[in-house]
This record gives sequence, C-alpha cells and structure tokens, in this order.
Amino acid sequence: MLWRSAAAVCLIAVAVFALGKRLPECFAGDETALAAAAFTLTDGKFRQEQSGPAAEPPTTATQAAEEVKPAAKVIPKKGKRNKTGYYDSFGDHTGEAKYSVAEKTIGADDTMIETASIHNGTGIDYDFPAILTRPLTFHVDKNAAEPQVLIYHTHTSEAYLDEDVDFFYESFYSRTQNADFSVVGVGNALAQTLEEKGIRTLHDTTVHDSAYIGSYDRSADTVYADLDEHPSIRVVLDIHRDALGTEECKVKTVFEHDGQKAAQIMILAGCDCYNERGFDHWENNLSFALKLQTTAERLYPGMTRPLSFDFFAYNEYICDGSLLIEVGTDANSIDEAERTAQYLGNVLAEVLG
Repeated sequence: MLWRSAAAVCLIAVAVFALGKRLPECFAGDETALAAAAFTLTDGKFRQEQSGPAAEPPTTATQAAEEVKPAAKVIPKKGKRNKTGYYDSFGDHTGEAKYSVAEKTIGADDTMIETASIHNGTGIDYDFPAILTRPLTFHVDKNAAEPQVLIYHTHTSEAYLDEDVDFFYESFYSRTQNADFSVVGVGNALAQTLEEKGIRTLHDTTVHDSAYIGSYDRSADTVYADLDEHPSIRVVLDIHRDALGTEECKVKTVFEHDGQKAAQIMILAGCDCYNERGFDHWENNLSFALKLQTTAERLYPGMTRPLSFDFFAYNEYICDGSLLIEVGTDANSIDEAERTAQYLGNVLAEVLG
C-alpha cells in the first residue's frame, strides 16, 4: 500500500505543476468562453476585521519585497520598450516551433441594450434596461486633491505580445514582471488618461500572483488597505487580460478606431440575487458596468465584448464602484492594449461626469 500512496503523491505534484504552468490555456476550447486568465475565486464574503496578519501572507522574502506600494501616480514610460528578460518576436528562435495568431472581433450575444451586448450566464430574465437607467450610487470629484479611482491588478504578471504579429514561437510565455509588456503598463496608460481628465487616480502595482492560489484574497487585502489610507476612493478597477484560443493558435480580440487596431475589453459584473456571496450591492455594480458598456459602444463601436453577467463576486463585493475589466488577450500587442486603456479612460471620464 505504501508504494501506491507514494505514487499518488507524485502524480498530484506533477498535476499541480502542469496546471500552474499552462492554466490560462485550459479555457481555450471555446473562443468566446470566459478564459479570464484562469481566475481563482474567493468565497465572495466580506472580509472580517482581523487583529492579526492576513490569512495568506507572502510566502517568501522575495514576494514580500515585491509587494511594495507604488507612488500614487504612475506615468507610462516613453520611448522604446525594454525587452530585456522578455520575449522578442523578432529575436533568434532557431529550432523553435512557430504558431499562429488569429484576429477576432467578438460581437453581440444573447441580450442587447441599446448598442451594447450582454452575456447573461445566470439564466434569469433580468430587467437590464431598468438597471442601466439607475443613477450611480457614488460621486467622483474632478480635480480633487485625493484619489477618486483605484487601479490594481490581481494577476499583476499577465502580459501581452511585444509586437503586432500573426505568429508566436513556443518560447512565448505571457507572464512577466516587466511593466513595459504587462497589465501594469495598461494600468499606467489608464491612470494617465484619467489624470489628464481631472480624475485623480491611484495605481497600485503590488504583485499578488507570485503564488497564484490566493491571489484574489491578497489583492482584496491591498484594496482594503488603499481604501483605509484613501477614503476618498469611489471607483476600484481590477485590470486583467484574457487568454483565448489553443496552444497552437492564440486569439487576439480587436476593433478599429481612427484606422488603428485596439484590443477589445470585457467587463465582468457579478450577480448575487440569492444572497449566497455577501454581495449585497451587486445591482449597483451592474448599473455602473452597463453604463460603461453602452458608453464605450457609443464612443468606440466594437470596443466591447459582451458584458459577462454571472454568479461570481471576485473582489467586486468591496464597494459599489468595483469592477473587473479584461483588456485584450495575451495575443494582443502591448500597443493595442495601451491604446484601449486610453479609450477606456475617456469612457470612464464621461460616465463619472
């Protein structure tokens, strides 16, 4: 019996390693599925006040060093990006297998409101138009001294292709701490646009996915800490990127504006109509999401994939203005994703008034 136990342990260890290495591609069977870069759900409950340390502190000294708060305002780097330590599409890939990238514009789904589409995964016949017309339950002050918007990343290392190409080599691995190519760069572009619109923004680049399991719990702790320090914050945005396609053909979601390609976004709005997640204000978040969706489609037709409405919470339970937004996929170029971040900043500025 001992040899069977030992074999089982070995098999579990191998499975866990493989899952961590390739998890984003597990969702790639359906191009329109919510791959969502392999989300790890929390239980959706409100955090209880704790007198001791967080439930899942950093497991290593290196991770603890990475999780340092940035300055309140982070401006994107200018000029050529530094590919040192990252993937180079035009580097030497002798002997590597070469795969393809397919462009796709993901259009309307089963429910339409004005020009905006919703993927309703709940099966509930919901009155979305009525929710859309509700006034926001929060107010953002323009040109305020304190931050009004918080941008953060539960999966901080999610990255993009370095160039707009229709291929990738087998060495491409779309995770990095190089902000020139990750969702951190997208957050920088979004923060800068909001700042230019007079909306003071805090971009927190704390790393939460050095250990993948528990990343949502760690990012929730970061958000609570930022809200404690800056009670002026009204909007909390978790910026991700998706992953679609297969190991041999990745899918990039695109639309065009003013003759330039940009990455599509997908807004996620959770539902807790059966009071299972402690997510009491989910309809307020949904109203905010619908306003973003319809405004984006009015200003930039094709910018949005169908809004994902389903039974989840992620960290959206934290406040009324909390949403998760996917910007493109790992096959989009970083330029396409940052261009979309600028458009998203314009959309947010109009919705927030």
